[in-house]
Amino acid sequence: MPDRAPRIAVIFYSATGNVAALAEALAEGARSAGAETRVRPVAERAPAEAIEANRRWKAWVEDNPYDTVASLDDLEWADGLALGSPTRFGNSAEQLKAFLDTTGGLWAQGKLAGLVGTSFTSASTGHGGLEATILSMNNVLYHWGALVMPLGYAADPSLMSSGNPYGASWVSRKSAAPDEEALGAARVQGTRLAQIAAALKAAR
Repeated sequence: MPDRAPRIAVIFYSATGNVAALAEALAEGARSAGAETRVRPVAERAPAEAIEANRRWKAWVEDNPYDTVASLDDLEWADGLALGSPTRFGNSAEQLKAFLDTTGGLWAQGKLAGLVGTSFTSASTGHGGLEATILSMNNVLYHWGALVMPLGYAADPSLMSSGNPYGASWVSRKSAAPDEEALGAARVQGTRLAQIAAALKAAR
């Protein structure tokens, strides 16, 4: 019986769709390397009045295409994990953090120590905390005992112009959606994640 494909879970929070676009591109890259993927947003937790006050946030909450939110089962299922969040003062969004804070039981059982993990983000300004946000998500991976995979520059020549070796990222000036360069970096990140997760799974 042939060995199964590597499993990649992409778990993210997106308020307006930009991080979701990066998540889908990353999953596309993972599938191109033969992986099975799950793309899951975490649950929205913001007060209704806060969402109502932001036109793009309200539109995303009402019309986003996701019917299934992230669960702990997605983490147990996965060989590799990508975490995504917009920047919130150099940290991940509370919605993603709240989900990650429920993983203590899996951590205590050692079920997260075998994962390969990576992170990606978006901000509205060029110095809005992109690298700090990725590092804040990676801190969770360190505590789990997961193996942290950066994007780096070596996997594809295009990464030299996209410019963030920590992970795929996008600067959304004037609410712009991710461009092809940013989406391409996310695809490379997903491909690399799938390849490394497959190699580690085969070595076990």
